[in-house]
Amino acid sequence: MHHWLDSPTGRYLLDWEQQRCDEAVADVFGYHSLQLGLPMLQGLRANRMPHRWLALQSTAAAAAWTGSIPVDGGPREPVHAVLEASALPFAEASLDLLVLPHTLETTPDPHGALREVARVLVPEGRVVICGINPASWWGMQSALAPRGAHLPDVRSAIGYWRLRDWLRLLALDVQAVEFGCHRPAVQSACWHQRWGWMDPLGERAWPILGGVYCVVATKRVAGMRLLEPAWRVRPQPVAAGAAAPVAQRSGGSNGCHSHGCHSNRKI
Repeated sequence: MHHWLDSPTGRYLLDWEQQRCDEAVADVFGYHSLQLGLPMLQGLRANRMPHRWLALQSTAAAAAWTGSIPVDGGPREPVHAVLEASALPFAEASLDLLVLPHTLETTPDPHGALREVARVLVPEGRVVICGINPASWWGMQSALAPRGAHLPDVRSAIGYWRLRDWLRLLALDVQAVEFGCHRPAVQSACWHQRWGWMDPLGERAWPILGGVYCVVATKRVAGMRLLEPAWRVRPQPVAAGAAAPVAQRSGGSNGCHSHGCHSNRKI
């Protein structure tokens, strides 16, 4: 996918996903966060956690990224680890945030990778997943022209509805989802600009047909509350105003004796 991202459509996708990731991770607090895959996307740059790591799934990809020259001349994001998405070397409930940009599409066991995500996330931890939408204009273009260099490879893409079912099974509650990139995939930058009118139209008319989606999910853990026996419940204090009628009744009884009322009690 890296060579495809150098095309006008690929840069268009990166810009859209960068904006979505910045919005999704800006308000996530904690200590440890991890981005797994796609180093061209700085998925954690808007987050303020003290420990932010970038990991790739192969040594070849890490070497190619480290040895390449940045196009903009800026500093290259370092790769901190090389690991498998389906076997994360982290303890249970140890990460506060995970960003998976097209990671599930490049791993042979995407469901196993999601199980690892659910395992290493802390309760109420968040995961951000970006993926190609196979039910889109890009998916139809890829079916018609599977060898086009200007199209992403959607053969291993995971649809949103399928991904949502997987997340629900793992107690990962979908908080937000957004579809984007409604322009068709073209090789020419000039034609790419001419199709710009499809973005606002697609967001209103057919949002689910966007070429890419961004899903934000939160790990939910059922809480537990201990119920005490009824005999351990402390009695509620009696209000001060509740004793007033009793005092009035007792005062009336004393007044009866003061007016000469006789008592039946024997002396």
